[in-house]
Amino acid sequence: MTRQITLFDAPLTTRAVADIVRSEGVAGLPSATRLADDAHYQEVVCRSALNETRGMPFRWTLNPYRGCTHACQYCFARRYQTQLEMGAGDQFSSYIFVKSNVAERLARELARPAWRQELVAVGTATDPYQPIEGRYRLTRRCLELLDAANTPVGLVTKGPMVVRDTDILARMSRRGLATVYVSVPTVDAAWERLEPGTAPPMQRLRAVRHLLDAGVRAGVLMSPLVPGFTTHPSRIEATLAAMADMDVPLLGGNLLHLQDGSRDHFLQFLEREAPHLLEKYGRLYVGKYPDPSYAAQVKGILAALRARYANRRTPEADVRRQTDWIDDDL
Repeated sequence: MTRQITLFDAPLTTRAVADIVRSEGVAGLPSATRLADDAHYQEVVCRSALNETRGMPFRWTLNPYRGCTHACQYCFARRYQTQLEMGAGDQFSSYIFVKSNVAERLARELARPAWRQELVAVGTATDPYQPIEGRYRLTRRCLELLDAANTPVGLVTKGPMVVRDTDILARMSRRGLATVYVSVPTVDAAWERLEPGTAPPMQRLRAVRHLLDAGVRAGVLMSPLVPGFTTHPSRIEATLAAMADMDVPLLGGNLLHLQDGSRDHFLQFLEREAPHLLEKYGRLYVGKYPDPSYAAQVKGILAALRARYANRRTPEADVRRQTDWIDDDL
């Protein structure tokens, strides 16, 4: 197994991080080293690698990092940074916590007699292939352990670096143990405003094609579709057309959810970048989820266009259905 490169001093627990930030601010972190990407990286130790969750289609999650330099404006995981007494805004993308012992913890947990080889969702709260993974290789080390333990994984990423681990993912896919979901919400130029730290969408699609060619079960998640930015039928169709050109499948898609913490950050983003949408978002997102009638129309457009590109008959009227502001006006 590859030896981990150590960049920092003795690691902290996340509880200790919260205590330090509460009393001294982020400047008090003892070894938060700034690298060339202008983000600060701090090693921490975790008490468990696998985290149990409820109300999801999976029971267990695994996240080797906390915080993410992809800096997606809509990311629901921004709210988790507040548990460390940090802000859900720039501090989510500029202070990344590296769970230096995650592989060792995972090995112990997979070896327990009580472990039942249940599905593990990788990358639910941070991207497992954000750039620091190239240096730490924690995601790869965890995949090696999951492979050896015959434990199925569903992996979500925006990082083309996933192709580095094609060998493990292909081996697991042959046994029905791996599915890779590459997030490509849009190929429109709007991605640069919504996901400023990510690789271009076409590069992500090429990564999916590479994985498929190697025998990995992989496809695209068009999530989230962001009202006012990527919900116009022409923008949805452009993404599906790009996928069709590369012969990569769509595995799912959904609309933006706005949760506490991350909601505040996204509304601040709107105030700067698209203030004309603020009033409309106030009507559309009374709660966490968008208005059901609007969501149904956008999902209908996605389903109809998806069927068209799957060479099935598509009622043209379904594609043309509109709301009062489904025309993205940016």
